[in-house]
Amino acid sequence: MAETHALLTDGTTVRIRPARGSDHDAVQGLYEEMSDQNLRLRFFGLSRNSARMAADRMCATPRPPGHRGLLAEVHEQLVGVAEYEQTADSDLAEIALAVSDAWHHRGVGTLLLEHLAAAARAEGITAFTADALAENHEMLKVFADLGMRTARRFDGPEVHCTVQLTQDDNYLTSVEERGRAADVASLVPLLRPRSVAVIGAGRKPGSVGRAILRNLCSGGYTGRIHVVHPRATTILGVHASPSVAALPTPPDLAVVAVPAAEVGPVAEECGKAGVRSLLVVTAGLDAAQAAALLATCRAHGMRCAGPNCLGLANTEPGLSLDATFAATHPRPGTAGVAVQSGGVGIALLSGLERLGIGVSSFVSLGDKYDVSGNDLLQWWESDGRTDLALLHLESFGNPRAFSRTARRITRRMPVLTVDAGRTEAGRRAAASHTAAAATRTMTRQALFTQAGITATRTIRELLDTAALLHTQPLPSGSRVAVVTNAGGAGVLAADACAEAGLDLPELPPELAGDLLAVLPSGATAANPVDATAAVSEDELRACLDRLADTGAVDAVLVALVPTAVAAATGDDLVRSLAPAPGACAPRGSRTTAAVLLDQGAPVRLLPAGDGHVPAYADPQSAARALAHAVTRARQLARPRGTVPEIAGTDRVRAEAVVTQYLAANEEGGWLDPRTCAELLGCYGIPQLPWAWAETEDDAVLAAERVKGPGGLVVLKAHWPGLLHKTQEHAVHLDLRGDAQVRAAWRDLETRFAGLMTGVLVQPLAQRGTELFAGVVQDAVFGPLVLFGLGGTATDVLADHAARLAPLTDHDVHDLITAPRCAPLLFGHGGEGPVDLEELERLLLRLSTMAGDLPQLAEADLNPVLARSDGVTVLDARVRLTPARPQDPYLRRLR
Repeated sequence: MAETHALLTDGTTVRIRPARGSDHDAVQGLYEEMSDQNLRLRFFGLSRNSARMAADRMCATPRPPGHRGLLAEVHEQLVGVAEYEQTADSDLAEIALAVSDAWHHRGVGTLLLEHLAAAARAEGITAFTADALAENHEMLKVFADLGMRTARRFDGPEVHCTVQLTQDDNYLTSVEERGRAADVASLVPLLRPRSVAVIGAGRKPGSVGRAILRNLCSGGYTGRIHVVHPRATTILGVHASPSVAALPTPPDLAVVAVPAAEVGPVAEECGKAGVRSLLVVTAGLDAAQAAALLATCRAHGMRCAGPNCLGLANTEPGLSLDATFAATHPRPGTAGVAVQSGGVGIALLSGLERLGIGVSSFVSLGDKYDVSGNDLLQWWESDGRTDLALLHLESFGNPRAFSRTARRITRRMPVLTVDAGRTEAGRRAAASHTAAAATRTMTRQALFTQAGITATRTIRELLDTAALLHTQPLPSGSRVAVVTNAGGAGVLAADACAEAGLDLPELPPELAGDLLAVLPSGATAANPVDATAAVSEDELRACLDRLADTGAVDAVLVALVPTAVAAATGDDLVRSLAPAPGACAPRGSRTTAAVLLDQGAPVRLLPAGDGHVPAYADPQSAARALAHAVTRARQLARPRGTVPEIAGTDRVRAEAVVTQYLAANEEGGWLDPRTCAELLGCYGIPQLPWAWAETEDDAVLAAERVKGPGGLVVLKAHWPGLLHKTQEHAVHLDLRGDAQVRAAWRDLETRFAGLMTGVLVQPLAQRGTELFAGVVQDAVFGPLVLFGLGGTATDVLADHAARLAPLTDHDVHDLITAPRCAPLLFGHGGEGPVDLEELERLLLRLSTMAGDLPQLAEADLNPVLARSDGVTVLDARVRLTPARPQDPYLRRLR
């Protein structure tokens, strides 16, 4: 286990690392400095030898088998220790924990136990045991608050505790809650600083640092502003100090805008002076400079935004912080914005300004060495101001932790993103159907979908959608009524809605009659509703009021063009978007959007009573925004998914199969058919009966054993590295009797002489729907489960959907219904539905296998035969690579 850094409950950075022999004196000193009461609670009594003996055990060299010790350090001071020692011939380990008296109640012990548990799980340990005095309430509370299942057994003055290391949802939720509190506390000096120092503000106009200083001064920042400059006495009227050490008090935030070569030394100076956070706008750091900057931040406990960024802002009343070099100050409001690209940040801020949507806080993440989108989501969740989150992320440091955070937060506020990098080629060189299908684009889309994030294709689409979600209620369904004063505009709007996946139902006769009663002669009340060019402002308003009152549609899209008729009467049809003054029933319950074809701006917000209505320049923009709103409403309408418990799996045996294979194949590789079948069998994945044959006679005997109804069998050649048997013409079908089996064997043996190591003999499968299912391990995102149309058409049609493991019950349902071939599974074509429950179980078993085995690089099940009476895998390939399990939910800074 390598050393890492994490956050305590008050936001302090702590280093967690394995104990070494050289730590003996420090560990002994930690115990010797503890109070007599804490020593008694720790060792069940007082003894001069207890501290030395504990240090001997913790720092033994070499480390005894089954023993692991971890240390927690703050500024190189030892503040806590934890260790486990595995019980002989069992999967249990006894633990011990001690925290310095001065560091109690700051989460040191809990954090150490989380990391110790992660290390133990990787070694196959399933539970911790610990003995404590019954009066040691603090230690017992630490165990209880972990979120793991804990059993207690009282024995006189002692309590024997057993802590199960299962990483269930309750535990992950507890870890999230602790992590959120610590994360938010650590960001306070960065996003709510009481004082700011600008380092690198030039004396002449044109420097980035000077621009940031100007924005700080002119933006009304209420904290204290400092300037660090080696020669100037004042810059922009602010007193300058020659160094950070010369400042009267250490600032909470230091803005670093110096050349790349100076960033490391400046950061070190800040750390030594007690600066609590850095905003590094400098670009162009090389690998060594980057590593030095991050190491300095970790050593001194400073959070860092950037480098290579636009800056950050917080419009909170009483703060008014603008530490950016943007041309204008952000408008105060409730939209949180985080971007990696400074240019995208400027575009989003400008777009929000045009819409009149204010910003709660803005952070340009730049190269994202430390502070990430995950940090900002947690800040916005806790700041009491943000109700709309906009993200532009080009990379993800910990996608699975990000996904859990986003799933929680999207329940409270919309989270929108631009799906950048969609044209990345991905890993298409490869090796199997699964790897070929699993592009990075598909992986990102799976992450966004499962997390409930609204992913748009462009900045304009993001702003279009933000305008709707910020001002309108969510529609309860996808039924849209289009109302227009020009037939052609209505057709364009209707087409755009249909192309966006929205429904345009025919209006009920009673509703149509009500509409015609208030519209001018010649109007039609189908859908679209053509109010004609003669419609007046009052008539159009009455029409919209009736549509707002009906339950026949969920949203109304009003497409208007300017006409001479309206101009002649002095009517302004746009005013009809608001209910009449004094109207009894406001339209707040019905989603409304407008399309003004003569509008210059892509989108703007029109005043409508007490609120606003988004108006778009083209129907496609309005329809896409409505479609995103419908998707969000559907996500919120269903309960959070759960990861089902899968019966009939044998993780221990599967791990043994993997270990045995990798011991013989150190670099990994594709499993032979027998090992592949054994591994799939550990997870109850249904497979067609098979037999392995290495000679012609073996093939004949095997065919007799496995033949099914009709006596027909299949021979499939195998050799290491063979992936696509059909493309290699390495399969013989419809074989009946000894003679045909022998002839097929001889053909394969002749054509693949020197390659073929044997054949797989199987009965000829019955007819059914051929599907594809697979898993691929992504180095960043983790295991991705894919599903779609199978057989020889897999690569040609590319009809696949994907979700990140572990799959919830909702994920697996979405996975099955997402491909274009989904109607075939539900009986389209008259053959009846396939066994959907068994198909879901197959995908859940794949997900479980991928989560259990980090060495599973990819699995390719193709074809999977789905019928009404069950699901069977006809052919499978699995590739293993050496890999150690990593806990994606372990609290740590990157």
